[in-house]
Amino acid sequence: DGILVPGGFGDRGIEGKIMACKYARENNIPYFGICLGMQIATIEFARNVCGLTGANSTEFDEQTPYPVVSLQEEQKKLETMGNNMRLGACESILFAGTQTAQLYNNVDRISERHRHRYEVNNHYLQRLEEGGLNVSGRSLTGDLCEMVEIPGHPWFVGVQFHPEFKSTPWDGHPLFNAFVKAALDHQAAGR
Repeated sequence: DGILVPGGFGDRGIEGKIMACKYARENNIPYFGICLGMQIATIEFARNVCGLTGANSTEFDEQTPYPVVSLQEEQKKLETMGNNMRLGACESILFAGTQTAQLYNNVDRISERHRHRYEVNNHYLQRLEEGGLNVSGRSLTGDLCEMVEIPGHPWFVGVQFHPEFKSTPWDGHPLFNAFVKAALDHQAAGR
């Protein structure tokens, strides 16, 4: 009824996750990509919608012809994994009129917690957006992609941050609440 690809490290099962993401996109199944899950969505979209055959993350394939996910330049010179991670709360700008902005009650700025090393490569963002992937949130400086969605899809959202860090059993994060509702709606429709 819905597919969630969570955060993680390493290349184990990556191609299967990309296939699951493609299945969700093509069959209008709710998809929620968290951290690695957003990177998976970006790779899948680049390969199968934008025609960038072999697109990948440099975490999984250092020789990819289209590194749509990679370390930022300033991270590449840091050798120790803990030193080159983006950690803790970071503010992001949400773009008006997007599905994710609506989920956050149309505020223009949010703060979410991060724990990752790799980012969507800005060199490919224009091509991804021209293909129909909507960047719905960016870092305050504007240089990092924080959220993506596919307009027209019932529910396809990827976030670079970790909303699970701010969700509790008593007060669910708005992204989780919306994803569960989309999955229930999908189930009720008998799809």
